Amino acid sequence: MFGKLKSLFILEDDNETKKAAEKGQQEQSKIGKKKAAPPVSAHDITIDVANTTSPPSGKPDAKFVDILLKAVENDNLEGFDYLEYKSSLQSLSGMDMDEATKYKSALAMAKTMGATPSKLIKTAQHYLKTLEKEKSKFQEALKGQKAKQVTGKETTIKKLSETIAKKEQRILDLQKEIEADTVKLKTMKDGINQAVAKVQSTSDNFHYAYNVVTGQILADVEKMENYLK
Repeated sequence: MFGKLKSLFILEDDNETKKAAEKGQQEQSKIGKKKAAPPVSAHDITIDVANTTSPPSGKPDAKFVDILLKAVENDNLEGFDYLEYKSSLQSLSGMDMDEATKYKSALAMAKTMGATPSKLIKTAQHYLKTLEKEKSKFQEALKGQKAKQVTGKETTIKKLSETIAKKEQRILDLQKEIEADTVKLKTMKDGINQAVAKVQSTSDNFHYAYNVVTGQILADVEKMENYLK
């Protein structure tokens, strides 16, 4: 089942993948605006876990796509629903017909299985909620990763900065100690920069995968609402 489900959402066409990610991003932009990440400093270290304005560049991480689609598979509804309808749509992809005709033709097949436009849309929204739960779980895990890799060192950096500021007011015989602490501070900041980049990259990869999957569902919902009335 998972292989079949994955074939419905993984796109070979980069342009189509990008469109799907942008579609998913439109939904995310309603929640909040992405804040530009400030430079790493001893007093202000932030990691963007929302990513709600524009989709990151690149391709969806296969690991995250699998996680998202596994969640959909585990939450699969019984009977003919949106996923089966999407499969029918995919079977018509090679047919010489316009988009509206494909959606209506797939609906004609779906009706023989007891499906209705409202049921298809409702079940598609069910899977969007499933994906939203996965996103929440990911963000909680990411916050924990930040706390482990970044926040714990933040206090040490702040204290060390204050120590340097005090030592700068002391007499010249402490200059060597100040220089040693400055080197140590730089090393720790470099480590924090690497940690921030790693966590941000993880966040970007997940959200891109999330936007690709939700974007396709949202696009289908929009088209079903337009074409299947």
